[in-house]
Amino acid sequence: MAEGGPRNRRTVLHAGALDLIMPMHVHLSDTGRITGHGPTIRKIAGGRSLIAADFFQSFAVRRPADVTTMSDLVACLGTRLHLWMRGREGAEFRGLAVPDAGAGVLLNLSFGIGVVDAVRTHALSDADFAPTDLTVEMLYLVEAKHAVLDEFKRLNSRLEGARSQAQEQALTDTLTGLRNRRALDLALAAACSGPQDFALMHIDLDYFKAVNDSRGHAAGDAVLREVARVLQVETRAGDTVARVGGDEFVILLPNMTETSTLRQVADRIISRLGQPISFEGKWCQIGASVGLTISTGYKVRNAERMIADADQALYAAKRAGRAQAQIYAHVA
Repeated sequence: MAEGGPRNRRTVLHAGALDLIMPMHVHLSDTGRITGHGPTIRKIAGGRSLIAADFFQSFAVRRPADVTTMSDLVACLGTRLHLWMRGREGAEFRGLAVPDAGAGVLLNLSFGIGVVDAVRTHALSDADFAPTDLTVEMLYLVEAKHAVLDEFKRLNSRLEGARSQAQEQALTDTLTGLRNRRALDLALAAACSGPQDFALMHIDLDYFKAVNDSRGHAAGDAVLREVARVLQVETRAGDTVARVGGDEFVILLPNMTETSTLRQVADRIISRLGQPISFEGKWCQIGASVGLTISTGYKVRNAERMIADADQALYAAKRAGRAQAQIYAHVA
């Protein structure tokens, strides 16, 4: 209802109307007692009423500084206030105090930039804000932004996963699961330009054509998969094991340059691959010849040259009777 003459008219709101349009208001008496407050203030206070409590025991004014009495607060009428509710996490406010039409001071509060955290902490909803308050719309925008960003993250994750999978497939031999020729070329180029010494082992299967001719290609594929398994068992995690042809394999062995050690590895592989392999109740017999070259024998490392030298050593092993390993002899 309205009070005063036509040129000095004040509007006095009953409590229900004030709660509706200012759900975060606090009414103070001249002595600083809380004589009324909105429903949102009660909710933030944990559901308890603050009526009759001393305002400065329930709230602390941070700015302007040194506002600790009603006379200090009255001196700040019309000035923007920064305050917080004592003992309540996420209850920081911006406020404006004005003289009440009746008596005392009317203080209207709102959240600052911490509104998102406050809504989450105190489980607030749109009913806890004034109908004309744009906070709810802002919160919808914030949530929409988060939803969009989350979807972008999921999309990027899926794209990155697909890209990684495509790269992996491009570097993998589909039959055996080993690295392919492209992967070997990349690993060998990196090794040639890197600081570590390494060895290159070229393996060719003996009598593999006979398995294909007598048992069929399904048996040949099974044999190749078993060969791949043996090579992975007999090598280290950091070695690159690649299938580079129908029955040809190359192994890049970083930090392995001792000829005695290399011969031990080659002999184990030759021994394992010389054992019969079962396929559909029948035995498939193959063997393996190995050619090796070591990076320490080159003044300048060249991938093509090293592949060719390992290949030359391999055919020297075949000419010598197969099922053995030969190391490329560098000419001084």
